[in-house]
Amino acid sequence: MIADDGRHRQEFLLEQPTTGVYLPPMTWSVQYDYSPDAALLVLASHAYDARDYVRDYEAFLKLARPKARA
Repeated sequence: MIADDGRHRQEFLLEQPTTGVYLPPMTWSVQYDYSPDAALLVLASHAYDARDYVRDYEAFLKLARPKARA
């Protein structure tokens, strides 16, 4: 999986069932290349609401990297 906060991007290989990754708010993530026996478990502090998610990476970058104020 890839985790990206708009400034830093890191790739994680999740090959053990005892390994997990915490993604704080405003983290873009991509999960890919699942093995046939893989399972994805998501624990969240709030119920899912599709309106809360940014689905476009460029829009995410604009939110994650606000312009410096003059």
